[in-house]
Amino acid sequence: MSNYGNPPSDPYGQNPQDPTGSSPQEPYGQPTQNPYGDQYAQGGYGAPQHAQFAHWGKRVGAYLIDGLILAAAMLPYYIGAGMAAGGATTEIDPITGQPTTTMGETSGLGLALMGLGFVLYLAVFIWNICIKQGKTGYSVGKGVMGIKLVKAETGQPIGAGMSFVRQLAHIIDAIPCYIGFLWPLWDAKRQTFADKIIGTYVIDQPKG
Repeated sequence: MSNYGNPPSDPYGQNPQDPTGSSPQEPYGQPTQNPYGDQYAQGGYGAPQHAQFAHWGKRVGAYLIDGLILAAAMLPYYIGAGMAAGGATTEIDPITGQPTTTMGETSGLGLALMGLGFVLYLAVFIWNICIKQGKTGYSVGKGVMGIKLVKAETGQPIGAGMSFVRQLAHIIDAIPCYIGFLWPLWDAKRQTFADKIIGTYVIDQPKG
């Protein structure tokens, strides 16, 4: 049978255009969904356009809560420091006039408590600020205040390593008279200098 008059087939296997002029239907029939939900409609540089950035007061509240937890971990250190100071005796050499300090038995226990306090402080810091906050976005303080630390590009937690680096970057917040910690008061995205350097946001998102 002759093919004369029939439209030629597409050599690349594409479907012929709809004679009505309308564009062909999407191959899967559904629009691509935003992987981060309505809260993170992506814009330039992946910024969450509809995120509610955390108020400065909430960030301060979370910082104080985390600080109190670290202070509690250091309690053995404070006790040990007092014991070490009380158990030490100081004598003046009658010839040279130089003071000589001798540590007693009580001060030895005090030194042990000081070491324990330091270890506890380090353990709580690593667990709460690095691991917990890095993997979930919430430190204990942030969880209580209902705010979350996320990466600006993805809206996801930044990981334990970057959470530690962010803590180091807070040194820059403190250098110019601590103005970096106050920067969220007037910044459009409520970021500290450390947030801008690392690329993070602190947003309102209670733990669910």
